[in-house]
Amino acid sequence: MCIKDGRGASGYRPEHTLGAYQLGLDLGADIIEQDLVPTRDGHLVCRHENEIGGTTDVADHPEFAGRRTTKTVDGQSVTGWFTEDFTLAELKTLRATERVPDQRPNNTLYNGRWTVPSYDEVLRWAADQGRERGRPVWLYTETKHPTYFRSIGLAVEEPLARLLRKHGQHRANSRVLLQSFEPSSMERLAGLVDTPRVVLLSAADSRPYDFTEAGDPRTVADLVTRDGLREIAGYAQGIGPTLDLVIPRRSDGTLGTPTRLVDDAHDAGLLVHPYTARNENRYLPAEFRRGTSSNAYGDAFGALRAWFDTGIDGVFADHPDTALLAAADFRR
Repeated sequence: MCIKDGRGASGYRPEHTLGAYQLGLDLGADIIEQDLVPTRDGHLVCRHENEIGGTTDVADHPEFAGRRTTKTVDGQSVTGWFTEDFTLAELKTLRATERVPDQRPNNTLYNGRWTVPSYDEVLRWAADQGRERGRPVWLYTETKHPTYFRSIGLAVEEPLARLLRKHGQHRANSRVLLQSFEPSSMERLAGLVDTPRVVLLSAADSRPYDFTEAGDPRTVADLVTRDGLREIAGYAQGIGPTLDLVIPRRSDGTLGTPTRLVDDAHDAGLLVHPYTARNENRYLPAEFRRGTSSNAYGDAFGALRAWFDTGIDGVFADHPDTALLAAADFRR
């Protein structure tokens, strides 16, 4: 059972900071996750989204006030500050902040403590940590909005492949796994590097944005059929479905009957790494919530046991220490 932290140990620290990555590693996570977006000068940095008004202190920088704008990203209108309008040097003058302060107020203690890391910086950090610990440090790296970025002349796959080659992580046995919600991004990377690849899968009725742009009518429901999974296996080694694709929730929010997805994916030769397990009631199935506060912790161990029972190969978790304890219980 492989435990991946969600954007670092983001249940405890502002996500996509070296502090969150370090804590995830110290808590025992098997793999540390990054989301990649480009800068104006072509560097790749780690942010959950390219809009950084909610994850940095950019609004407190009067010199950048004029860069606040509205853009259409994957068909959605978004207002704020965007990484593609900043150079890496400019982004390095900002400090990271907690993305969901109302849900995780304790994390705001660490606002301003870390900068926005570049992916090159994270690859060097992982190599250093591996040498210190005497074992490889694995990374799970997502390309965010690749069709959008390609449309504005800032494609992410080619610079990502160059960085992987620079750090010797371009082979099939590399300590990096690549992932994207856009299958074509993984297909493109399959032609650039041999680094293992995973296709992320959102709600069954959703369409990957690259499908929308290409006029492909298929939805995620088509991709999780046996034929769809066999097609994915032609260019990827795994899938990362939402947990609800593994066990749907009933109308009352409780867990229903597991689907065939795990078995069908395994039959196609694919690993299954669903996302994202969290401790807070607001994210847990109804039968595992405890108390009345949506931000309080519920019975995350019970929920994780139900998901592990389906045969998944691992899980993304914002609280990796909880998931690791649950995995140890499950193995026993």
